[in-house]
Amino acid sequence: MESFTQYVGGTINVVWWTIVGVVSFYVGSWLFDWLDPIDYRVQIEKGNIAAAIKLSAVLLGIAAIIITAIR
Repeated sequence: MESFTQYVGGTINVVWWTIVGVVSFYVGSWLFDWLDPIDYRVQIEKGNIAAAIKLSAVLLGIAAIIITAIR
């Protein structure tokens, strides 16, 4: 029975940190979008590859910071 309790506790822990990570990523990307005056979605739709590269680099950076903070 103790292993089942550990399993449930571990599962809840994983779900909790997943929710924290997703919300943090959303807030970080929203904050970047709010602070930067360029509308990247429009630029990417126009075919601006530099905007796509910059946005992907920023999102990867936000994800790396969140992963480091959660660990």
